[in-house]
Amino acid sequence: MRAVLLGPPGAGKGTQAARLTERFGVPAISTGDIFRANVKGGTPLGVKAQEYMNAGQLVPDEVTNAMVRARLAEDDAAQGFLLDGYPRNPEQAVELDSMLADLGVELDVAMEITADFDEVTQRLLKRAEIEGRADDTEPVIRKRLEVYATSTAPLTAFYAGRGLLVQVDGLGEIDEVTERLVAAVAR
Repeated sequence: MRAVLLGPPGAGKGTQAARLTERFGVPAISTGDIFRANVKGGTPLGVKAQEYMNAGQLVPDEVTNAMVRARLAEDDAAQGFLLDGYPRNPEQAVELDSMLADLGVELDVAMEITADFDEVTQRLLKRAEIEGRADDTEPVIRKRLEVYATSTAPLTAFYAGRGLLVQVDGLGEIDEVTERLVAAVAR
């Protein structure tokens, strides 16, 4: 399985990514993990990413794309992968297509975990309380959800237009959501 996992903050992407990668025997590839590994390893890309992060700026697509390209070329991703947090926009999706073409493979599916924003807001507020995330206030969470909706709408349209998008309700028990995703991929 070569898949992309999309969904708003708090929809359960991390939880479901772990379950799906175990189920399908492919690595979960998270851009956050890739950034941390490159920064920690002091790679040229990591040094460049750290410069942007230290300045409080988003890491540019060209750096993110290069990190993802290098990660997809690793041996464990040869038989499949689940990308979590990438692509974030249609331009990155086009770049992903190019990366996969260079590897002689194609994307199988783009899975979007959908969730009611009010419900997700409550989940994130509860998580913030449990984990002591003082900066995760309701206005901040709602702004993140708004940014997600604005930036991801063109991405979901991109994958829907190619017949690759499956959407699954992310509300309910964790096992139920996992089974919905597995069933959606099997179609």
